[in-house]
Amino acid sequence: MDMSRTTASVTSETFADRLRIRMEHAGTLLCVGLDPEPGRFSPAALRATQPEGAQAADSSEERLVAYNAAIIEATAPFACAFKPNSAFYEAHGDAGLRALRRSITLIHERHPDVPVLLDAKRGDIGSTSRAYAQAAFDILGADAVTLQPYLGEDALAPFLSRAERGCFIVCHTSNAGAGALQDLLVAAPDGDQEPLYLAVARRVAGGWNTAGNCGLVVGATYPDALRRVRAVAPELPVLVPGIGAQGGDLEGTLRAGLDVRGAGLLISASRSIYYASEGADFAAAAGAEARRLRDAINELRAVVRATTGEQPA
Repeated sequence: MDMSRTTASVTSETFADRLRIRMEHAGTLLCVGLDPEPGRFSPAALRATQPEGAQAADSSEERLVAYNAAIIEATAPFACAFKPNSAFYEAHGDAGLRALRRSITLIHERHPDVPVLLDAKRGDIGSTSRAYAQAAFDILGADAVTLQPYLGEDALAPFLSRAERGCFIVCHTSNAGAGALQDLLVAAPDGDQEPLYLAVARRVAGGWNTAGNCGLVVGATYPDALRRVRAVAPELPVLVPGIGAQGGDLEGTLRAGLDVRGAGLLISASRSIYYASEGADFAAAAGAEARRLRDAINELRAVVRATTGEQPA
């Protein structure tokens, strides 16, 4: 079996190193989501994925791979990472999982400097967690994965122990009902109380990050939460979903979450890029939207850095 991103191939640098290098060299904080919904693939778009004179792909696997390939090529120059959400592939059974693996392999082969963050939100105990880690890292070839913290540090040990891979732990999500549990008050180190999401951030930044491979997930729709998280986790990369279709505030996100280097955020956009057009020009439109968002992020980064008395990164 061809494991495209096995441990042997990635140990020369940590995930954090590779992510930082990509951000700096490409000048981007944009994370491009790859969330295909084949029901939205128009006949014109599908025809556009085929070489001239070729017949349209006749299987869901081939359609997913062809569409992803076009999006990847159009947006890679503007991406600090790609983020496929496993649910959109699992929904297609074996064909979808094959398409996911092939899409990750394609990124590694054509754009080896752009890491792949699998959005799977895994988290379980014992042998189940070990199997999830093997599937994400050794079978699918992901460079990093999103994880749920609810079962505690020991449940995530099979992921955290993989120092060459990234572990992005869900902290505060972007949905409207996020606060029902995430804002519950718990004991804080100073004897006072703090919301549960902040306690998660403290633990991840502290004892959970012994391998130096942890990050956090905080939604752009809650900039105040992001600001508090950055205060207790000043050096961790933070994946920020919610920009684009979910309406997160870009400037507020940057003001709340940039680290001391003016970086440290993976600002994720999926639908607004992936479906920038549903016509034959879908790939070109995706590339144009990725460029626009990359540029908007960088312009606001410069403004934020200037107004905080620091030089733009």
